[in-house]
Amino acid sequence: MEERKRQSYSVHREILDEGAVDERAEKSEAKTSLSERVKKSVRCSGPRLKNCLLGSFPVVSWLPKYSLRENALGDLISGISVGIMQLPQGMAYALLACVPPVFGLYSSFYPVLIYFIFGTSKHISIGTYAVMSVMIGGVIERLAPDSNFMVWDTVTNSSVVDIISRDAERVQVAAAVTLLSGLFQIVLGLVQFGFVVTYLSDPLVRGYTTGAAIHVIVSQLKYTFGISPVRYSGPFSLLYTVLEVGYLLPETNIGTLVVSIVAIIGLILAKELNAYLSKKLPIPIPVELLGVVIATIISWQVNLNGKYQVDVVGLIPSGLQPPVVPKASLFGQVIGDAFALAVVGYGIAISLGRIFALKYGYKVDSNQELIALGLSNTIGGFFQCFAISCSMSRTMVQESTGGKTQVAGALSAIVILFITLWIGTLFEELPKAMLAAIIYVNLHGMMKQFLDIPALWRSNKIDMMIWVVTFILTVLFNPDLGLAASIGFSMLTVIFRTQLPKYSLLGQVPDTDIYRPLEDYNQVKAVQGILIFRSSATLYFANAEMYQEALGKKSGIDITKILSAKKKLEAKRKRHEKKNAQKAKKDAKKNAVGTQGEPKWEQKDVAVIEVEPERDPSLPRAIVLDLSPVNFLDTVGVKTLRSIHKDYGQIGVEVVLVGCQTGVVDNLQTGGFFNDKVTKSCLFSTIHDAVLHCQSSKTKSQDNELYEEITGTHF
Repeated sequence: MEERKRQSYSVHREILDEGAVDERAEKSEAKTSLSERVKKSVRCSGPRLKNCLLGSFPVVSWLPKYSLRENALGDLISGISVGIMQLPQGMAYALLACVPPVFGLYSSFYPVLIYFIFGTSKHISIGTYAVMSVMIGGVIERLAPDSNFMVWDTVTNSSVVDIISRDAERVQVAAAVTLLSGLFQIVLGLVQFGFVVTYLSDPLVRGYTTGAAIHVIVSQLKYTFGISPVRYSGPFSLLYTVLEVGYLLPETNIGTLVVSIVAIIGLILAKELNAYLSKKLPIPIPVELLGVVIATIISWQVNLNGKYQVDVVGLIPSGLQPPVVPKASLFGQVIGDAFALAVVGYGIAISLGRIFALKYGYKVDSNQELIALGLSNTIGGFFQCFAISCSMSRTMVQESTGGKTQVAGALSAIVILFITLWIGTLFEELPKAMLAAIIYVNLHGMMKQFLDIPALWRSNKIDMMIWVVTFILTVLFNPDLGLAASIGFSMLTVIFRTQLPKYSLLGQVPDTDIYRPLEDYNQVKAVQGILIFRSSATLYFANAEMYQEALGKKSGIDITKILSAKKKLEAKRKRHEKKNAQKAKKDAKKNAVGTQGEPKWEQKDVAVIEVEPERDPSLPRAIVLDLSPVNFLDTVGVKTLRSIHKDYGQIGVEVVLVGCQTGVVDNLQTGGFFNDKVTKSCLFSTIHDAVLHCQSSKTKSQDNELYEEITGTHF
C-alpha cells in the first residue's frame, strides 16, 4: 500500500488579535437601518416582479419548456398508475376520516389539480394520507359522534343512528377543519415561515407517523370484526377503544372477519409477487384496484350485505359536488386541530419532496410548498374535501413508473375525475372490510420504522429517545396533542444537551498549529504554562455557572479560595501599614518636640521598596478560552466571561478569548465586556495566535524580572 502523500505548508505573519484584524480588514461600522431594509423589501422592479410571478405560479416557468419526447410517456404511465391507486386509497382513507367514501375521491381530485399549478416538487403524489385522515377522524368523532344523531325507530322499537344527518354534519366538520388548516399554511408561507419544518426532526416524524399508524389500525378494527365500538377522544382514547373492541369481540360478524382475512392475505401475496416481478414488468400490477374490483364482484354476486350483514360502502353519487362555504361557527372548535394538521401535512410533504429533489438535482421552495398545500386545502375545503398531504406509497409508484414532472399528478386527477363521473357507482357493493385491509397492508412501511430504534441506539441515543417518546406520546394522546408534546420534548433535549456539555483541556499536536482534547489523544501535549479550555456547548444563562465551575475543576484553581486569601493578606498588609504609619507619626512627633538639653534626632529619608508577594508557580501564566462552539452570548454569558477575566487577572493569570464569531464579538461589545483596560487585544482568531501571544508575554515578563534583579529598577 502506497504511503499517502503529504504536502507541507507554512504561514508567516505577525500575531493578530481581534483589534488588529479589524484594522487590517477595515471592518465596516455601517449598518442598514430598519427603514432602509423595509424600503428595499417593498421596492418593485421589472425583474423582481417577474421573479415574484414565476415564484408564485411555478407552472408558468416549467410548463412552456415541457418536453413531450422526454417526459410525456413516463408521465402518462405514471399518472394512470397513481390515479388507479388513488381510487381504493381515497375511499379507504375516507373511512379513517369518518366521512362517506366518495369524499375521498373528491380529495384525490381538486387538491391535486391545485398543487399542479402552485407546487414545486416534481415527484410527490398529493392526495389522501392515512395520518391526516385519522387526525380528521378524531376531530369529527369529537364534534359529531353517533350519540348526537340517535333517533327512535318505530319498526324495531329501538334507537338507531340517523346516518344521512350524521354524514352531512361530519362532512361540514371535515371541510371546516380543512379550510382552516389551508389558511394557516397560506399565512405561514406568505410570512416566509417555511423553516417551521426544521422543528420536525427525522426521528420525531418517523416516531410520530408510527404512533399515528397505531391509531389508524385501531380505528379500522370495527370494520375488520364487524362490530360497533364507541370511539373515544382525548388522552388515552386509544387504550379505551382497544378495551371496548376486546369487550365486543364475542359479537364479531364471522362473514366480515372472513372477508378481512382473505383480503389481507390476498393483498400481501399479490404485493410480494409484484415486488418479485418488479424488474420484469414495465409498470407495477395495480394490486389494490384488482382487489377492490374482485371484492366488489364477489360481494355483488353473493349478496354479502343481505345474507351475511357484511357492511358495504353504500351509495356513491356520480358527478361532482358544487362548492359550499364551510360553517364558520365550527372554526373556533377546530382551530387547534387545524394548526396541527397544517404543520403535520406540510412536514411530511416537504420532507419527502426534498428527498426526491436531492436525488434528481432540483430545488423545492419550502415557502412556496406551504402556499401550494394551503391553496389545495383551502379550495378543497369549499368542495367538501378533507385535508391532504403526500403519500409515500403513491410517490414511490409515481417515481418508479417514470413520472418526471407535475403532469403525472394532473393526469392522476383526470383518472379520478373519470371514475367519479362514470364508474364510481359500480363500487357501491364494495365491503368496507376490503378497504380496511388495504389500509393495513399499506401501513407495513410505517411498521418497519420500528427498526429505527436499534439503529438509533447504535448511532445516537438522544435521537432514539426522541423517537420512542414521540411514539409513546402519540399513542397515549390524540395525534394532535401527541405532536405538540413531542415537539416540546424535542426542544427540551436541546436544552438538556447544553446543560450537559463536554468540557475539555486542549493540547498541541506536535509541530503543528492544531489543538485537540488531551484526554482523547495520546500524542497531544499540553502547552507549558498555558491552559486551553473549551466547552462543547454555547454559553448562556442556563450553563454559565457550570462553565465557571468546570474551568476551576479542569484547571485545578480554586479561584474563590485564592481571592479570599489574597483579600485577607491585603487587609493584613493595610492594617500593618496603618500601624507602622501611626508609630512613625508618633515617633516623629516625639523627635520634633524633644527635651531641653537633649540633642534633637533628625529623621532621615528611608527608601521603602514595596514588593508584591511572590507568584504561585503552580498557576498557569495564561488561560485561553476557546469560544469557537459558542454561537451567541446573552447578558449572563458576557458577565461570566467578564468575571473570569477579572478574577483570574487579579491572581496574575492572563485570560484571552479565541474563536469568537462576529455575532459573539458584537454580544461582547454591547454587553459591556470591553472598557478602557480590556480591549479587543485579548481576542484572537485562532488558538495558535493566542498561544504565541501568551508565550511572547511570558518571555517579556521573564526579561523584565531578570532586568529588575540585575539593576534593582523597574524595566
